[in-house]
Order: sequence, then C-alpha cells, then structure tokens
Amino acid sequence: MTTILDWARKVQAIAQSGLAFTHDDFDRERYTQLTDLVASILATELDIPVSQAKAFWQAEEGYATPKVDVRGGIFEHGRVLLVRERSDGKWTLPGGWVDVNDSPSGAVAREILEESGYRARAVKLAALVDKLRHPHPPGIHHIYKLFFLCERTGGAPAVSSETDAVQFFDVHALPELSTGRVLASQIERLHQHHLHPELPTDFD
Repeated sequence: MTTILDWARKVQAIAQSGLAFTHDDFDRERYTQLTDLVASILATELDIPVSQAKAFWQAEEGYATPKVDVRGGIFEHGRVLLVRERSDGKWTLPGGWVDVNDSPSGAVAREILEESGYRARAVKLAALVDKLRHPHPPGIHHIYKLFFLCERTGGAPAVSSETDAVQFFDVHALPELSTGRVLASQIERLHQHHLHPELPTDFD
C-alpha cells in the first residue's frame, strides 16, 4: 500500500536528481519548489517543523539512490550476538551505514567492533533486502540492508557511544528488537543460513 512517505521519497528523489543535472535556472527553481513541497507535506504528516523535515535530505546531493545499511549475524551454540541501542533501548544485530570507501564486508566488521567490542570477519552475504518491502516501521529514507553471516575472531564485549549493552541471546528467545534496524524473521533467516551454508543469498 503506497503511503505519503513513499510519495514524498519519490518526489524528493526526482527533485534531487533534477537539481544535480539541470543547467536551466527555471528548472532549478521548479525542482527547489518540489523539495520545499516535500518538506511541507512531511511536516504536516509527521507534525514536525518544516526545518526538521528539510533536514532529512539536506546533505543529499547528486543522483538520488538508496542508502546502504549492513548488519552482522554472529551465531554461537544456538545464540546470536545482539547490541542494545542507546537511542531506543532495544536490541539489534550490530551494524550501520556503509561509509564512502568502505567495502560492505569491511563496513560490517568495523560496525561489529565499534558497537560490540568484538573483532569479526564476514563469511557470507546471506541477504540483500529492500527495507520498504519488509514489515519495518515506516522511515524517511529508502534503504538497502545487507545481512552478513560473520564469525568472531577476537576482542571482548564493550559498549560504545551508540550501544549500552552487548549480549548473546538464544535465537528462539530474543529480547525486544529495534525493528527499524532488524526483524525477528530476519534473524531467524540468518540463523538458517548459519545452519545451512549452502543456501543461496536471499534478495529483495
């Protein structure tokens, strides 16, 4: 079901790409009006100031593409490594945005170390999913999520500026999850990849 957020994302992407490529001052004005319109729509829909709505895409320039998020699943003896997010007090697989010049596997190893204190390496890309096509809560950005099976290579549990707890949980007794970041069904599917390494990578 298409929502106002879906429409806003699409119009914003058209306007952003148009601003990146147009050489016509009149077109630039029209595309800028579109970005202002998107901000006004979101401000009304989310009951936030227009300035806050504009800030969602303020740093985005050039041709509009989905953002890339990586998550690492480390399974040991029927348990999965999770970290607790300071922002919402809920649990997730360690992970985050891929930085410029990062490889996906390097990004997930870095995120695991930063958020949990453990060193790890990626051993399999288990799934590449479009967040919009899974039952995550609605969000502003269009995001591709890369789920890697990883193995622990060292380190010790440690919290960070973003996480305040690190713990292994039984895969069948998960705590309350930060569902904007990961779903229980995604952890279960990763566990199946752990148990059956011959499974092909999931996508979409």
